[in-house]
Amino acid sequence: MRPTSGVSQSENAVGGRGRRLFTPVNITIAVITALALSVRFYQLAGPGYLLGVTEYDDGSYLGSALHLVDGFLPYRDFVFVQPPGITVLMTPFALLAKITGSSVWAMAIARIFTTLASAAGVLVAGLLVRHRGLPTTILACGLLAIYPDSITTARTVLLEPWLALFCLLGALAIFNKDRVTDSRRRLIAGGLALGFAGAIEAWAIMPALIILVLLLPRLRPILNYLAGLAIGFLVPAVPFAATAPGNFLKDLIDAQIGPRVNFPRVGIWYRLREMFGLSNISVDHHELLVATVVILGFAVGGFACRWLITRRTPPALEWFVLGTALLVLLSFLYPDQFYFHFVAFLAPFMALAVAMPVSGLVKAAEPRAVKAGADHLLHRSVAVLTALVIFVFAFSTVGAAYRQQHNKYVINAASARSNIVSTLQRIAPSGACVLTDQVSYTVAADRFGSSVPGCSLVDDGIGADLGLSHGRTPASGAASYPAVASMWWNAFRHAQYVLLSGKSYKRVAWPTGLRTYFRTDFRLVTEDSIGDRLYVRNGIQPH
Repeated sequence: MRPTSGVSQSENAVGGRGRRLFTPVNITIAVITALALSVRFYQLAGPGYLLGVTEYDDGSYLGSALHLVDGFLPYRDFVFVQPPGITVLMTPFALLAKITGSSVWAMAIARIFTTLASAAGVLVAGLLVRHRGLPTTILACGLLAIYPDSITTARTVLLEPWLALFCLLGALAIFNKDRVTDSRRRLIAGGLALGFAGAIEAWAIMPALIILVLLLPRLRPILNYLAGLAIGFLVPAVPFAATAPGNFLKDLIDAQIGPRVNFPRVGIWYRLREMFGLSNISVDHHELLVATVVILGFAVGGFACRWLITRRTPPALEWFVLGTALLVLLSFLYPDQFYFHFVAFLAPFMALAVAMPVSGLVKAAEPRAVKAGADHLLHRSVAVLTALVIFVFAFSTVGAAYRQQHNKYVINAASARSNIVSTLQRIAPSGACVLTDQVSYTVAADRFGSSVPGCSLVDDGIGADLGLSHGRTPASGAASYPAVASMWWNAFRHAQYVLLSGKSYKRVAWPTGLRTYFRTDFRLVTEDSIGDRLYVRNGIQPH
């Protein structure tokens, strides 16, 4: 009879799974993900960030879904210059707004979920590289957790946190540790995630193409992957494109891919500062150039050094990370426009590209360390040094978030916007026709939708200007295009209330005669300290 220990096989299995789950690497991923979530929620608790007006784009994205649940389709019934993925993602929150009658709380919950999506990217990045050991995991997760623009972008509904998350999920499915998986299901699943990422933002084509190259020349895996890509993109896109195929292509191409006329170019130094995560550190142009060379040199040089030491070709995961990071970085240097939130898409690939050479170099140095009996010291030293690097950057990032929370201009601007939103709620009844160049104001005031016949569906004023004028803004002659002029004339003729933000001059194209009509038919109700103005049509008595 075989002796027993008094512990069943099932209990041993559970204990084994528990030991595998609570490894140092997994605990590190969990702790850094919690750190990422804490910093992002701390930011969301800032003045006006949860229930107030913080960005332009978030109102348009949730607004497209609010229109959708009211029966108005993007591209067919109103100009929408983004792929439909964000509309699909925001639809549950729009349904919540319809059920509860509160668009402001729908926006708040959507912001919370976007914050969660940003932090989830840290978790997925950690799972992608945890087989590389503790130093790489600390560096990859830690850098992404504290990447300044990744944090800033997470405070409201923007595309990049969702885009980065689905791209990382696709990579996690497709890569089995360092190599591309042979599993048909995983290839299709990864394609689905990347395809849906493409329905959020066209930039997803960059990691998708790198993976396609890595699959060459194997035909069957390529077909499985392409099938997933096609389904992931077409399922959310086709229902919208089918209702207005011409508008679908025109809105996306003219406003997003087409040339911008007389569009001011964003400077190279600002781009480099943001892309390399140095926005919270005071550096001059020479120091910024040196930092750029050092960071790129470490990422590219780390791969090269490992190859020189081991004479082994880098594995597929390393090619994917480095290739995607460089491709995204170069693509962000080309167009005239560049915004801080773009960087939230680059951040995970840049963090991984910096982190992955660490494990390769440590592994290359292991044989000599083992001979010297210092292999444990090597691993611990690298892990501690990596943690110190993350701590220094985390300190500067948290400090910047704290300063933002207590910045007088930010506090005053949030207060001003809150006051004008409250005034709009007070004077305009529910269902009134309120026109604004920034719909995040009407979302915050629960005055986005209207029951007035003919009320304008303008969801994104500047996007509509660009889409209807082949890339022109109000400053470069958008008002001279009949489609743009007709849109704004129709909007003002049906409006009962008009809220113009302090940046309305960038968004409202005033065709000939419209300013005179507006001044004659509307009167000013209030103006705040940041230039927001609320008007009411003559003959309407505010509530």
